[in-house]
Amino acid sequence: MVHRFFGGVHPAGNKEATEGVAIAPLTLPVPQVVLPMSQHVGAPCKPTVQVGDLVKVGQVIGEPAGLGAPIHASVSGKVIAVEPRPHTSGGSVLAVVIENDGQDTPADPIPVPAPVEELTPEQVIELVRAAGITGMGGAGFPTHVKLSSGMGKVDTIILNGAECEPYITADHRLMLERPEKVIQGGRVLMRALGLQKLIIGIEANKMDAVEALKAKAPADVEVRALRVRYPQGSEKQLIQNITGRQVPPGGLPAHVGCAVFNVATAAAVYDACYEGKPVTHRIVTVTGKAVMSPVNVEVPLGIPLQTLVDAAGGFKGTPGRILSGGPMMGVAQYDLAPPVIKGTNALLVLRGREFTPTPKGTLTCIHCGRCVSACPMKLTPLFFNQRFTAGRYEELEGLRILDCIECGSCAFSCPAHIPLVQSIRAGKMEVRRLQAKAKAEAEAAKAEAEAAKAEKKEEVSAK
Repeated sequence: MVHRFFGGVHPAGNKEATEGVAIAPLTLPVPQVVLPMSQHVGAPCKPTVQVGDLVKVGQVIGEPAGLGAPIHASVSGKVIAVEPRPHTSGGSVLAVVIENDGQDTPADPIPVPAPVEELTPEQVIELVRAAGITGMGGAGFPTHVKLSSGMGKVDTIILNGAECEPYITADHRLMLERPEKVIQGGRVLMRALGLQKLIIGIEANKMDAVEALKAKAPADVEVRALRVRYPQGSEKQLIQNITGRQVPPGGLPAHVGCAVFNVATAAAVYDACYEGKPVTHRIVTVTGKAVMSPVNVEVPLGIPLQTLVDAAGGFKGTPGRILSGGPMMGVAQYDLAPPVIKGTNALLVLRGREFTPTPKGTLTCIHCGRCVSACPMKLTPLFFNQRFTAGRYEELEGLRILDCIECGSCAFSCPAHIPLVQSIRAGKMEVRRLQAKAKAEAEAAKAEAEAAKAEKKEEVSAK
């Protein structure tokens, strides 16, 4: 049965430049890598190495302090700095800087306690944790936490091969060139959750990948071609499309019995459980009309974005905008010093007219409602922008601004070219600030009440 999610848009795919380009290893020299301690949802990792230490490829250099996943060295060499460095999300983050010795000396592999077919769910989860696997589609949520929280609650597991964001083809090429890794990694995830079937959802503009996976899929794996529609790769929309279930506002996929993992995450699980390899490299699409030769390239984590540009032959003219990620959800970069991290799936280098379809600039909102019709979460982006611009931040939470997935469908459909996503992101920050303030005030009031109660009790005892 075909299910469809509400809203969505149909931006031009613009994948032609790289969808037929095979994954290539990075051949450029890498003098050093910068590995931020924040490459996941949760608090930054704590460095486990110091300046002067010698490290090997795959050695743990950062351990999480709470929610998170360990970080591993992507080259062998000497630690030359542990200090804040630029991050693709903006600002600076504590990072471990390794001077590459060019030897790629491997650390000992992660111990796999038994053949994969005999691993218990707990052993799989520990291997996934030890390998530092996070959501490789960009979300960065620690995979071992998702598995642990889903045990006993999930009846359906989905691999996300939609890759609906324009320009990006990293997952497409992975599915086409390494289907066994995707399938077998997915089956490991399936067994970890105690399930008997796996569904892989792929948009129908990647039929060669659909056929490649079908050719390798055993009976317990279903490969399903999906109607092309953005943001199909968002897990809530993918769940609705495949199962018909709707994740409630503020809810998680596990609340409707589903778990969704990116296909690149599944391939990383294969590497961990079959080969004992942690996450040290990833596939990145480097494309846009402002680079000479768009590529899909597999690179060590921690290389600067400038090296990605160099791998694509350098700039072709003057770029108008550079994004880490795709055109809908990517983060604009003002510098090419920030490094590739686990969630970096693309570097988009655009000419001016690629991201500015009109020279008119931002116009006045006419309340046409197109942003409302396009929103897959059934929200009202124009009201978010209106309240934020007026400084009425206290009203944003009631409008469910925190449910926004920042897919960019609203801004794409806006005839006034209002930067709705930027105002929504800023609005979310204000809502969280107000929530933190309210929490602090409530805790202070509680502490004051308890102190007053204790004082009164002492007075009564004294009498």
